[in-house]
Amino acid sequence: MTRVECSLRTMPPIDDSQIERILFVTAHPDDLDFGAAGTIAQWTDKGISVSYCVSTNGDQGGVDPSVSRSEMPRIRQQEQRDAGAVVGVSDIHFLNYVDGHLQPTIELRKDIVRVIRKVRPQRMVIQNPERNWERIFSSHPDHMAAGEAAMQAVYPDAGNPFAFEDLLKSEGLEPWTVQEVWVMSPNEVNHYVDITSTIDRKLAAIKSHVSQTAHSEELDGRIREWGTRNAEAQGLPAGSYAETFRVVATA
Repeated sequence: MTRVECSLRTMPPIDDSQIERILFVTAHPDDLDFGAAGTIAQWTDKGISVSYCVSTNGDQGGVDPSVSRSEMPRIRQQEQRDAGAVVGVSDIHFLNYVDGHLQPTIELRKDIVRVIRKVRPQRMVIQNPERNWERIFSSHPDHMAAGEAAMQAVYPDAGNPFAFEDLLKSEGLEPWTVQEVWVMSPNEVNHYVDITSTIDRKLAAIKSHVSQTAHSEELDGRIREWGTRNAEAQGLPAGSYAETFRVVATA
């Protein structure tokens, strides 16, 4: 193990009492609810302002062939607003990139930097930019692209006044340095949140994405199984549920 790997594993997150604003950056509507809705509910209950930045329009989602692809983005954006309401989030930014085509381009980086400078979060939560060979279904190319672009936006761009100078000169968006990044469902966990008290709100948020979940009779069991597995791996008592993260200092 290298010195860097050790520090990433053991670094404690910033105390929530020092956090006023948190920004999530994901690829699709519903990604952050599957990854962290239980944690989000606890943060908003503490009075922390949580914002979402969803990169794609989600038009490749859903299972009903009668729903047109042109209509799906509107449906999925409303579902994300409904899910946000369940856990206390109303500030949602949609970038509207084409679903399934997301890449960590300079254009995506700039769009994420714009949201970072508007929200000015102390903490960001992103998707895993690394492929997970043990759970390949979790390594959607859009997820990895969103995670990589978000990290690039945090460093070096968001805090650099000479990166995307028009954001400052034309839009008045001052540079902002994010203090830490949490990676959802990482390959290597160094932090967890016990969501036993908010697992029902997580499930309600996920079910708000009706076009994606209404057909799944096994949804509750699957989500609870994931949460149980996470809790057991962290040594929590039987009956507990957890969400896992990798916390990285960025300032």
